[in-house]
Amino acid sequence: MPDFNLEPLAQDGEQWVNPLEMDLSHDKDSIMEQILENIHTTPLGQVLKRIACLPEVRQQKVLRLRRQITAGRYDLTERLDEVVDKVLEDLIA
Repeated sequence: MPDFNLEPLAQDGEQWVNPLEMDLSHDKDSIMEQILENIHTTPLGQVLKRIACLPEVRQQKVLRLRRQITAGRYDLTERLDEVVDKVLEDLIA
């Protein structure tokens, strides 16, 4: 990785400090608050919000489908394409 000179970023004779090397332990709470406040504006935050809104897993349906798959009575290849399309549509919409 190239070595960049970041000294010009210091203001009025102040020594520039690399933010990756700063000790932020005294300020962890405010940093965490900022992350939580801004998480809904990030793409990852939006995906997590959608996941949190999904309905609970219906165990009986899952067990029934497992039995059908195991018995060879469920065509996975055909249904898989439909399911993937639906999931992608839900995430994009």
